[in-house]
Amino acid sequence: MRLALYTGLILAGGYSYLTPALAADPTGDWRVADGVANIRVAQCNGSMWGAVAWEKKPGGRDENNPDVSKRSRPTLGMVTLIDMKKKPGADQWEGQVYNAQDGQTYSATITPSADQLEIKGCVMGFLCGGETWTRVGPPIPSSTANAMAKSAPKSAGPAPKAAGTTVAAAPAPAPAAPKAAAGAAKPGQKGAADAVGDICLLPEIAGFAH
Repeated sequence: MRLALYTGLILAGGYSYLTPALAADPTGDWRVADGVANIRVAQCNGSMWGAVAWEKKPGGRDENNPDVSKRSRPTLGMVTLIDMKKKPGADQWEGQVYNAQDGQTYSATITPSADQLEIKGCVMGFLCGGETWTRVGPPIPSSTANAMAKSAPKSAGPAPKAAGTTVAAAPAPAPAAPKAAAGAAKPGQKGAADAVGDICLLPEIAGFAH
């Protein structure tokens, strides 16, 4: 059984070199075996996740999902590698993979090298298949977005005034932050050079992590 996964990301221009120290890092951008799409793999709260971030043919839908309510959702930004944990003593991660071509979720492992990612999926421990993806973008730093959102304290409101003290005038408001340049997209933003961005911010991943 050939595990044909549908995933994606924009090619990183001029990317051509990895140092040996990065050889076992599965994060970054990967082109699937048949070339129709790439995925972005990132570490989100200690697990590896992957999501569609570019499609050769835009506008795909998750038409084979067993959940009828999800069949109209875009495949761009769809999660494919799910909560993959590192195996002790090995440069390998295991978890689940969602295959949009048949709408099924499989037990899976990923094994990275400098420029390839080997992915294998199995049904009930047998009927295993897999393929090799090719790196098209460098490893990416661990995202702190989920951890920051989870641990950020709630605002307690203004502190009470002390008796007999003089309240200084409030400082002038800081100038507004400049608008983000074109292409610096938030996850899911349309019409941007990178329509997915930090996959740890995608609702499906952020919700699972929290």
